[in-house]
Amino acid sequence: MLKAYCLRGGVLEDILVTGDGPVPADAIWLDLFAPLPDEDLLVERALNISVPTREEMVEIEPSSRLYVEDGALFMTGSVLCAAESERPTITAVSFILARGKLVTVRYDEPKPFRLLIAKLGRACPQQLTGTALLLELLDAIIDRAADIIEHLGTEIDGTSQRIFERNGGRTDQNTRYRALLRIIAKKGDLASKVRESLVSIARLVTFLSGENGEVGLNKDQKAELKSMQRDVSSLTDHVSYLGSKITFLLDATLGLVSIEQNNIIKIFAVLSVVLMPPTLIASIYGMNFEHMPELAERWGYPLALLAMLIAAIVPYWFFKWKRWL
Repeated sequence: MLKAYCLRGGVLEDILVTGDGPVPADAIWLDLFAPLPDEDLLVERALNISVPTREEMVEIEPSSRLYVEDGALFMTGSVLCAAESERPTITAVSFILARGKLVTVRYDEPKPFRLLIAKLGRACPQQLTGTALLLELLDAIIDRAADIIEHLGTEIDGTSQRIFERNGGRTDQNTRYRALLRIIAKKGDLASKVRESLVSIARLVTFLSGENGEVGLNKDQKAELKSMQRDVSSLTDHVSYLGSKITFLLDATLGLVSIEQNNIIKIFAVLSVVLMPPTLIASIYGMNFEHMPELAERWGYPLALLAMLIAAIVPYWFFKWKRWL
């Protein structure tokens, strides 16, 4: 799908362009969403550029993601998608500045795109250009990452309280620890994806700053790019801290699991020691010797039971006195 966004009446108006239709001359943003070959070709002919394919977009070398070709800037960044879902993903988005227009190529729908389109659909600056629109889009992506990190930090604090709180009632510990491990794994996966996206955007912003001669940034736009660099750097540091905290929570949970297992093993060990003396007494009086004086006593059987009971109580009392239980 190819949409052309034109500045008309103080708002950004979207126009659906079909494969055989012309690209509007006043379009400042051409958005290729899961484009068909004829849509790629239409943009290439209109701007005299080569639109990167999906295979080229996912390459990780900086030379394949950030380059200048025929006076046009090609920048591909990783953007987080579906952060609120069970399976957040990273999608590659290409940004192309050519002939004063912005071209975006994407195969997913990150939330910053929807937010920016809705915002500029209500009102937008009169002198909006492709470069200014790119900065608006990058700023929306960074703001979205900041919101995700803030929410992630709150959830990690809640998970930390759940791990270290006293567990009252008769809750199954195995079920509880499994649930905690699943939560920690999800938070760790989200944090790693946010950091991956921020690192990619940081490279893109740095590349854009270094290509001032090609882009023609004004003073305000240069200051905005520097502000973005500082924001991305601080957000990357913060999400790295959250990653360390998630690792600590994982280690703590695994430690609690080990303690729980040790407690179970300790119970079996204590039971073995407690039952050993009664077993010894029962074994002695289970021998089939002819001359055993106690077997002829009338009170021999009750006394043997009493001896086994005392032999079980004494080790248990000793363990409690030593505070081993």
